[in-house]
Amino acid sequence: MKGQTQQLESSSNELLRSAILVAVLYIAAQMLADIASLQIVFVAGFSIDAGTFIYPLTFTLRDMVHKVAGIKIARTLILAAAGVNIFMALFFKFVASLPPDLAVGPQTAFGALLSPVWRIVLASIVAEVIAELIDTEGYRIWVEKVTRRYQWARVVFSNAISIPVDSFLFSFLAFWGVMAPSVVVSIFLSNMIIKGLTTLISIPGIYLVKERDAG
Repeated sequence: MKGQTQQLESSSNELLRSAILVAVLYIAAQMLADIASLQIVFVAGFSIDAGTFIYPLTFTLRDMVHKVAGIKIARTLILAAAGVNIFMALFFKFVASLPPDLAVGPQTAFGALLSPVWRIVLASIVAEVIAELIDTEGYRIWVEKVTRRYQWARVVFSNAISIPVDSFLFSFLAFWGVMAPSVVVSIFLSNMIIKGLTTLISIPGIYLVKERDAG
């Protein structure tokens, strides 16, 4: 009995460690993506917000959190990430508004780089919350209604639903009416392509964490 109790405790601790690690990576990827989204780059003929190069990882990381900690924790993490990103934008705005120490120099680079463009910030957060919650439901439906086998299929199914929603919402909420329609469409298409490819690359991540018994 003692050995069984120790085994259960060890398994629980392993799940907790995995949940904490994946949640930290999820929040970090969300923050980096939101910061990088302020820069629009031109790669391979497409206009791309630079956050697209890291943000797609959050969908698989969210699936990993769902697998190891359950749907309630996954939903809480999504909302917590949105709160962190809002606070980050407000904090950067506050720091940029403070008078610089002119003995050091004008220090204009910080404000120019990190003072938020609020339309982009809000579009990013709205798209993230809606798409990640859709991803959560897609994952839940696959596990509960289809099969708990073929874990790679959970990632593909949930991401296939959420990525188009995220790409459309962000591209058009952030840039429609500000940039030329062709540029907005280019950002949307590049988002779809990069996020789809990243999904395929990140699929093995779902096998790196153990699954909790239910949820």
